Amino acid sequence: MTKLNDTHSLLTFLKTRKSASAKAMAGPGPDATQLQDILEIAARVPDHGKLNPWRFIVFQDAGRAAVGEKFKAAWAKLHPDHGAESLDFQATLFMRAPIVVVVVSTAALHFKIPVWEQQLSSAAVCFNMVLAAQAHGFDAQWQSDWVAYDEAAKAAMGVSEAENVAGIIYIGTSTVALEDRPRPDVAGLTTYWGV
Repeated sequence: MTKLNDTHSLLTFLKTRKSASAKAMAGPGPDATQLQDILEIAARVPDHGKLNPWRFIVFQDAGRAAVGEKFKAAWAKLHPDHGAESLDFQATLFMRAPIVVVVVSTAALHFKIPVWEQQLSSAAVCFNMVLAAQAHGFDAQWQSDWVAYDEAAKAAMGVSEAENVAGIIYIGTSTVALEDRPRPDVAGLTTYWGV
C-alpha cells in the first residue's frame, strides 16, 4: 500500500486547487519527462474491465498552429459570415498553452462493461491529468469547445467518427493570479439514505 508522507499537504492541495484559464496561459509548460509522468498519472483511474477506453493526442510546438489552421478552415465553412478576426481566433485555440492534450474516449459496446462506465473513466482521466499537471507545479484547465463536437475539427485532430473528445487539457503557466469561484453547498446536495 502506498503511504502518504504528507497528508496535510495533499488535503490542502485538494481543498484549494483551482483551474487556470487557458486564455491567460503561457510558458513554461512541462518538458518531455514531466509530460510523460503527467500522462502516466492521468491513466491511473478506475477502469472497469481494464479496457483503457481512452487515448491521448498531444499538441505542442508547431503542431498547435498547424491544427489551428484546420480549425480555421472548419469554422469558415460553419460560419461563412464571420470575419477575419473570428477566423484568426479559431486558428489560435491551441496556441493558448504550450501543451494541449486531447483526451479521446474510445468507449464502445462491450458484452460486460457499459459504455457509460467507459465514458466515466475518460472523465476521470481528464481530471487526473489536471491534478497531475498542477502537482508538477503547472497550471491547467479542462475544456471542450466546439472542436470537440465538430466532425471536421475532430478529424483534423486525429479523432475518428466512432470516438469522442472527453476533454481538451491545456497545460502551462498562468499569467494572472488564479481566482476561486463560488463552490457548491455540499450539504444541500447530499442525502443520507434511511436517516
